[in-house]
Amino acid sequence: MELTTVLLKPLLTEKTTMLKDASRQVAFYVHPGANKVEIKRAVEKAFDVTVEAVNVVRRAPADRERQGRVVGRKPGWKKAYVTLAEGDKIEFFEGV
Repeated sequence: MELTTVLLKPLLTEKTTMLKDASRQVAFYVHPGANKVEIKRAVEKAFDVTVEAVNVVRRAPADRERQGRVVGRKPGWKKAYVTLAEGDKIEFFEGV
């Protein structure tokens, strides 16, 4: 898989902001077919940092039901929590 298609977008929530400050972790939505090695290479290449660890969380697609009937699907996703080396950091909103 190409490294440019691995990272979809950063995940910016209150939880990920606290993780970024406390334990040098950043979170990304990633391509569902990407593995930990590809995610590590993509982050290191895109942001010029050193990655110590990658943890991956998956959510499977689910049926959307109304009154007992299936009316659609909720999309699944995959996200990665990336732990950066000491002294490295990624700033998404520099100068704001």
